[in-house]
Amino acid sequence: MVQAYILIQTEVGRARDVAGLIADLAGVVRVDAVTGPYDVVVLTQANTVDELGKLIVSKVQMVPGITRTLTCSVVRL
Repeated sequence: MVQAYILIQTEVGRARDVAGLIADLAGVVRVDAVTGPYDVVVLTQANTVDELGKLIVSKVQMVPGITRTLTCSVVRL
């Protein structure tokens, strides 16, 4: 199992809408609206890195209202 956090910037006033739409996607573990330079933080998981990439590119990044994403892979140290 691989996991990643996705830090999301949204259009002004769209954080709630974006968070709500992302919460319904398969592979999304948790969604939080936050303050600071990012508006929404999402924890995702998948069986492989390739599956995780497909989730991010073809599902998450296609949600209306998102202007930028930054993906941070989880590592086990």
